[in-house]
Amino acid sequence: MTTTVAVVGATGKLGQIVTRIVDEADDFTLGARLNSASPLEDMLGADLVVDVSTPAASHGIVDFAVGHGLNVLVGTSGWTGERILSLETRVAAHPGVGVLIVPNFSVGSVIGTTLATLAARFFDSIEIVEAHSASKIDSPSGTAVRTAELIGVARGRLGPVIAPHTDQRARGQQVSSIPIHSLRLQGLLARQDVVFGGTGETLTISHVTQSGSSYESGILLALRAANQASGVTVGLDKLLGLDILIPSGIAP
Repeated sequence: MTTTVAVVGATGKLGQIVTRIVDEADDFTLGARLNSASPLEDMLGADLVVDVSTPAASHGIVDFAVGHGLNVLVGTSGWTGERILSLETRVAAHPGVGVLIVPNFSVGSVIGTTLATLAARFFDSIEIVEAHSASKIDSPSGTAVRTAELIGVARGRLGPVIAPHTDQRARGQQVSSIPIHSLRLQGLLARQDVVFGGTGETLTISHVTQSGSSYESGILLALRAANQASGVTVGLDKLLGLDILIPSGIAP
């Protein structure tokens, strides 16, 4: 039995990768390709909706799908902790419906975020520098926001990091007290550096995306998990079993 998939944002870079993977997989069938001008009703009839649209449109897309009893895989940026809490309330009103939110489909990126979360308790000075292509319309990236939020939770009673001169605009946008600096440049695909500062030393955890092919295995894993999901799940780390590396009570 195959699962019929509707892809919203199918004409974008990530959307094109998703549609190709769905086309090539034996257990999925591409039921609809939607762009920014498509009526949301075009997704009806699918078993699973994949949202890889834009941050401005994503909330409405997910809300429509959930309201019609459809499971959703979200690969769009902009889903902060606050928005996810609101979504959990919405999904709870539709028993059996599942939403899987994946800030980054790259396995390497997810491992990098996990390592940063583990290191967070040992350093009081932490900043994130993320870089993407000039065409990426949002900043900071969803991956950077997710990394900062997890670091904030991991630090727990340790409190905010040391981030001097926060009144200066060049110091970046703070998420969970951590400054995030965003670069948008031609010639780049994606890179994230989490920099930790300690007494007499620094530690940098870097991940560089060199090709869109790095997302493929994560997309296929997430598609299969989203099809069976119930409730709201955030992060590819849960599907990879990486969350067990984080001490109980740290990861949300």
